[in-house]
Amino acid sequence: MNILVPNLGSTSLKYQVLEMPSERTLVKGRVERVSDYAEAIAQIGAAIEKAAAVKVEAVAFKAVHGGPDYRGTFLVDARLLGALEEFLPAAPAHNRIYLDAIRAFAVSLPGVPLIAAFETEFHSTMPDYAREYGVPSGWREAGVAKYGFHGASHRFVSGRVTAMLGRDVRLVSCHLGGSSSICAIDRGRSIDTTMGFSPQSGLENATRHGDLDVFAVLFMMEKRGWDVAEVREQLARTGGLAGLSGIAGGDVRDLQSAAAAGNARAATALAVFVYQARKTIGAYAAAMGGLDAVAFTGGIGENSAALRKQCCAGLEFLGIALDPRRNEDGSGDRLVSPDASGVAVLALATDEELIVARRAYAALTANA
Repeated sequence: MNILVPNLGSTSLKYQVLEMPSERTLVKGRVERVSDYAEAIAQIGAAIEKAAAVKVEAVAFKAVHGGPDYRGTFLVDARLLGALEEFLPAAPAHNRIYLDAIRAFAVSLPGVPLIAAFETEFHSTMPDYAREYGVPSGWREAGVAKYGFHGASHRFVSGRVTAMLGRDVRLVSCHLGGSSSICAIDRGRSIDTTMGFSPQSGLENATRHGDLDVFAVLFMMEKRGWDVAEVREQLARTGGLAGLSGIAGGDVRDLQSAAAAGNARAATALAVFVYQARKTIGAYAAAMGGLDAVAFTGGIGENSAALRKQCCAGLEFLGIALDPRRNEDGSGDRLVSPDASGVAVLALATDEELIVARRAYAALTANA
């Protein structure tokens, strides 16, 4: 079965066609500056036809937030689209993109099954005490709880680390990039993660704030007379590392360059990010009753030796140490800790599209 997996950004569309269950990549590519998904889909179709004349038999989406009824992998129908609409305020940047794309693919590929593999699925194993918030009961009934995101990435990292080390482990998975989260994975099961009800919590992201006292939001709304839409736009577009540093976009590479040139705000933003990551690694080691491995992935986690070094500094008491040569000079999926280290530290590439294709294939063939 040939499954097309589009990975959607706000202005770009990466895609792969994978032959399942062999997991062979038939075609992959990227469309930039997307303003019309129907147009982008036509470009993808032409590229697939030109590359390999591959017939697409299903389309699988890395859907983000569908609330409590959609923490799994499902065929797209009107009810699922309604759930994406209902939880749009919790994930506005993500759900809107996927709603538009799903509808465009439905028109462009009539009769082809559309599958939504929700990012929250991997975190459905979290225990109640890690998932529940201390809110009025009516809020919980409306679906307010910790869901967690980046599930496809954390699931892939868990499987990859297990394969590389040859054993089940207590793992802290650090997906660090423009959007960042950390997950405690106890022998393959997510037991806690930094993102919560929305992707607007946990670590600081490039332009989205991380953990924030909700009464600070209420205070500013009353003080400035802002409405919900204004606050949502500010916190999603100009918060996080961008808000801390004053550098538009909040790209860590730009912050590192600015900090090296003496920009104190950029240096503080990086220090906040590193502190949050380091603190979370320690907390999750406590949550799992020990630690066997830490894995870094995502654009920052995989590629920034300096950030890995800073995130691990001071965690020697947990058995965490880096091998400078492996950390700074290596490439590809690898150990960046000494062979004799008590905790294995790894840097590796994630593959969210593969996980989405696996989940979609399982859903499509479950009753075959």
